[in-house]
Amino acid sequence: MERVSMRSLFAWIAALTLAVLAPLPAPAQVAPAAPVASEQLKARIAELPGIVAGTGDFEGFFAPGFRAQVTKAQLAELTRSMIQSAGPVTRIESITPFSPWAAEFTLGFQNGRVTGKIAIDSNAPHQVIGLLFTGLSGPEKSLDEVLGVLRGLHGVTGYAIARLGEGAPQPMLGANAERPFAIGSAFKLIVLAELVRSIEAGERRWTDEVVLDGKLQIPGGAYIMSPAGTRVTLRELAAKMISVSDNSATDILIHTLGRERIEAMLPVVGVANPGGMRPLLTTLEMFKLKGIDRGEPGRQWLATAEAGRRAMLPALDAEPILAIDQSLFADGKPVMIGIEWYASPADMVRIMDWLRRHTESGPGAEARAILAINPGVPPAAAGKWRYVGFKGGSEPGVVSGTYLLQAMNGDWYVLSASWNDPDAAVDTGRFIGLLGSAVGFSAP
Repeated sequence: MERVSMRSLFAWIAALTLAVLAPLPAPAQVAPAAPVASEQLKARIAELPGIVAGTGDFEGFFAPGFRAQVTKAQLAELTRSMIQSAGPVTRIESITPFSPWAAEFTLGFQNGRVTGKIAIDSNAPHQVIGLLFTGLSGPEKSLDEVLGVLRGLHGVTGYAIARLGEGAPQPMLGANAERPFAIGSAFKLIVLAELVRSIEAGERRWTDEVVLDGKLQIPGGAYIMSPAGTRVTLRELAAKMISVSDNSATDILIHTLGRERIEAMLPVVGVANPGGMRPLLTTLEMFKLKGIDRGEPGRQWLATAEAGRRAMLPALDAEPILAIDQSLFADGKPVMIGIEWYASPADMVRIMDWLRRHTESGPGAEARAILAINPGVPPAAAGKWRYVGFKGGSEPGVVSGTYLLQAMNGDWYVLSASWNDPDAAVDTGRFIGLLGSAVGFSAP
């Protein structure tokens, strides 16, 4: 089995939204003159409804480099979730170009809309080299409606909305706010917090480089095929970890910063029960626990206390990636969601508050820019706030999302929610659509 196929195994679980390949330009990077979309870009966007519906020409639409990262089946899994959540795609609602070759778009669905960014090759045949779906919004008409739907989802849900200030966060609305939930890739906020701490302390700089030795086992992501000797900055790793939830970048950072250092940050950032994240797993360790020998290591893990779990890690890390069952998660059903990273919505509020406090100015401020690369909500919702920072996470049976929000008057808020069901898949697209609507309705 080739390493490329292992990358494909984990690609779809890497992020809540599908983020692919080419760096997609942000409005701040565009030339002052108002950009105009090329006819070729308009034509590709016109093909998007068919791509989402599954009737388009996947091979003709996407460039080879894109298709090497994301398969047709993986894209279909995401778009199927969109359609299940919002109904069939009906139209292209808007196009806002960043350049002749890249734009933000809004797709209308029967019961909602999806926003995203797209970039095409400037050379013929002008295939798509980058695609990012950034938000899904549903038909709900008020915050009360959204929260009512959240409370009625199968399994168990929890949420917290709090105002931030000089003291502790002030709760405004919540349900199961102190209950620990599996949060998926949202745990990467803890990794970012330790990186910020070390940079503030002068131990590291954003421009410090990590040299990949080719020996470290890492899961699917941007760096899995990087040759030995590849140099990558801490800033680049952090940006990929947060904005597109890159698992390879995350595990490189965990090994670089140190598992124990990151664990030490858990009480510092306000996690009430740090044991729910100790020992702090790398993403690859989580896959190995669930995917080796039909989950036998995972069953041992669940039956073992923290000290015993820590003793299991060296042998687990020595297991080859190829030992992981490639069909893991293939049926979309939850797999031992007790093996996860656990935090309550109130914990997530406190984590984001810590990041807010430590990114006001100085070198830590770069982390605030990183949190805002992918706001996780449609432009209409994001436009009601001065700042939106976001991190989410998911696997079958698990989804979470946390937003750091600054109102137009300068006040700060956090909205965090999680949904777990150990016995049935959760609708990630529907959940993120609900949170996108909640972000919009929550604006003062």
